[in-house]
Amino acid sequence: MRHLRLLALLPLLILFTGCRSPYIEATVSTRTTPPLGLIEVAYPSASFGTQGLAPGADFHYRFKVLGSGDMKLTYTDSAHHEQKSQGPFLKEGAEGKITITISPEGTRWQPAFTSKP
Repeated sequence: MRHLRLLALLPLLILFTGCRSPYIEATVSTRTTPPLGLIEVAYPSASFGTQGLAPGADFHYRFKVLGSGDMKLTYTDSAHHEQKSQGPFLKEGAEGKITITISPEGTRWQPAFTSKP
């Protein structure tokens, strides 16, 4: 009878300890006084973004890396000029976090991710 109870719990155990897909948890932060418009972060095989970001605000996004290549940031400043910044190189299967901070001094990339061989 005890074996049957253990077998009944096996699907739940598999569900809670199953495999998970690697992803990058990204945060785009603005430390500028005026709001920013049309923010896009490109990464290998896709991109994400938002229509705007208020002063001091953060935008969070999670993504899976398919392929390899450089990250890039494009945004519109308060004078309606397009600004660009080159980011770090990502390998397929990378996981971890990255923070992109936009300030009056420029853009700062803080990657904290690893790549599985």
